[in-house]
Amino acid sequence: MSKKVLIAYGTKMGATATIAAVIGSELRAAGHQVDVHEIGAVLAVSEYDAVIVGSAIYQARWRPEVVRFLRHHERQLRNRPVWLFHSGPIGPSKNHDQPLPADVARLARLIQAAPVKTFAGELQADAITARLSRRADLEHLIGDTRDWNKIRTWSREIATTLQTARAEAAGNGSSLAAGK
Repeated sequence: MSKKVLIAYGTKMGATATIAAVIGSELRAAGHQVDVHEIGAVLAVSEYDAVIVGSAIYQARWRPEVVRFLRHHERQLRNRPVWLFHSGPIGPSKNHDQPLPADVARLARLIQAAPVKTFAGELQADAITARLSRRADLEHLIGDTRDWNKIRTWSREIATTLQTARAEAAGNGSSLAAGK
């Protein structure tokens, strides 16, 4: 029996949505039932066995709608495995893990989420046209720096964790939460 997984994300320019879709594809390939939704479209998490939440991260902040989602669903998220990711770093910091913002870190502790995963981002040329005075400083950062292999590897690790939990639950007749 496969796990039913929700991948909910908040994005500004679409890069985080694409990451969520790739994670969903990897989990489906591993045999799980997966729903991928923009965070505002998710009304409940109760029907899911596991939840993955992603946000764009800008200036050390998560998208406000994602923080609201975590607050609103905090009690239900405590009862299932939860993974968090954020995307956005570009330039020299693109390969460095970014800490969770304080408000998200507090919620992550409450729901006992797995450690956050940082993925590099994408800067589109039209995202910097509004700031012409800084355009020259940012032009060399334009492009997609996301590491698809890193994203797929992390996704497969989650799939393995879910499969291991399923096998352990079947072996002892109980329901075990992966990663908790």
